[in-house]
Amino acid sequence: MQAQVFRGIMIPFLGTAFGSACVLFMKNKLDSLLQSALTGFAAGVMVAASIWSLLIPAMERSQSMGKWAFVPAVSGFWLGILFLLLLDRSVPHLHMNSSKAEGPQSSLQKTTMLVLAVTLHNLPEGMAVGVVYAGWLSGDAGITAMGALALSLGIAIQNFPEGAIISMPLRAEGVSKGKAFFYGALSGAVEPAGAALTILAAGLVVPFLPYLLSFAAGAMVYVVVEELIPEMSEGKHSNVGTVLFAAGFSVMMALDVALG
Repeated sequence: MQAQVFRGIMIPFLGTAFGSACVLFMKNKLDSLLQSALTGFAAGVMVAASIWSLLIPAMERSQSMGKWAFVPAVSGFWLGILFLLLLDRSVPHLHMNSSKAEGPQSSLQKTTMLVLAVTLHNLPEGMAVGVVYAGWLSGDAGITAMGALALSLGIAIQNFPEGAIISMPLRAEGVSKGKAFFYGALSGAVEPAGAALTILAAGLVVPFLPYLLSFAAGAMVYVVVEELIPEMSEGKHSNVGTVLFAAGFSVMMALDVALG
C-alpha cells in the first residue's frame, strides 16, 4: 500500500519533469498556437478534476447533511479561492508573456519569478492528490485506489504541457537547456511534497475531508480562471485553446469515471 501511495503522489511530478524535458529536444521557443493548445488542454483537465474528483466526492461525503450537503463543498471551495488569492498577493511571481511581476515588489530574477508562478499553481494540485490518497488510506471515505490514481494520472497529463510551457520560455530567455529543464522540473516538486505532508497529517485531514476536497477544487479553479484561460486566449484569435480545453475536460472526465 505504501508503494502504491508513493507511486500515486510521484506521477504528477513525473508529468512535469517529462514535459520540462521537451526543452532538451525542441526549438528554443514554443509556437504560440501550440502554447494555446497545451494551456487549454491543461485548463480542461483541471476543471474536470475539480468537479469529478473533488467537488462531487465532497458532496457525496456530506450526504448525511441532507439538503445542506452542499455547505462543505461551497465553504471549502471559497476557502481555496481565497487562499490562492492570498498567495497571489503575497508571493512575487511573473506569468508567462507578461512584463510586469505580481505580488510584492522584489529584486528576484525574472526566471525565478517565472518558476514561482508555476509553483504557486502546482501547490493545490499536490494538495488535491494528498487529500484523495489520505481519504483512501482512511478506508471509510468512499474513495477507491483507482479513483485516487485517476486524479494523479489526470494531473500528470495536464502537467506535461505545463512542464514544456515553463522550460521552453526559460530557454528563450537565454537560460541553458539543462537549467531550463531543472527549473521546469523543480516547479513540480511542490506537488509530491505537498501531497506527502497532507498524507502524514491524515488523522487531521480525514474528519474535514469534504472541506479539504473542495478547498483543493477552489484553488485549482482559481488558477484556471486567473492564469490558464488568459494565457490560452493570448495572441492572434484562434479556437484551438477552446477545443483543447474541451478535449482535456473529456479526457479527465473519462479517466475519473472509468477508473473511479
